[in-house]
Amino acid sequence: QVQVVESGGGSVQAGESLRLSCKLHGLTFNGYTLGWFRQAPGQERGPVLCVYESTSYTEGRFSVSSDAAQNTLYLQMNNLKPEDTAVYYCAAHLGFSQCRVIDFTTWGQGTQVTVSS
Repeated sequence: QVQVVESGGGSVQAGESLRLSCKLHGLTFNGYTLGWFRQAPGQERGPVLCVYESTSYTEGRFSVSSDAAQNTLYLQMNNLKPEDTAVYYCAAHLGFSQCRVIDFTTWGQGTQVTVSS
């Protein structure tokens, strides 16, 4: 059974950093697009960053990396702002995919990130 399980959320002050983890079960990085998405209260779920297989990628304050030995994907979030407050989800798609919610079939349960000013 293919599953992804997020962890690492919490409450932080603005300007602090946080690293989220996504443990892969029943799949490896090979052949999958993996993504981080977030959903703030009252808003639709949207993309944060996506990577194909174990590629690392940085965009602004956020970076995605992976540890193949641990079968875990990470989201490093730096200089967090109150507007980053959301439930963060990890998701997987077999094959190459765009970073769109509609393309991902396997979702974790989400982990809450709260940033206070």
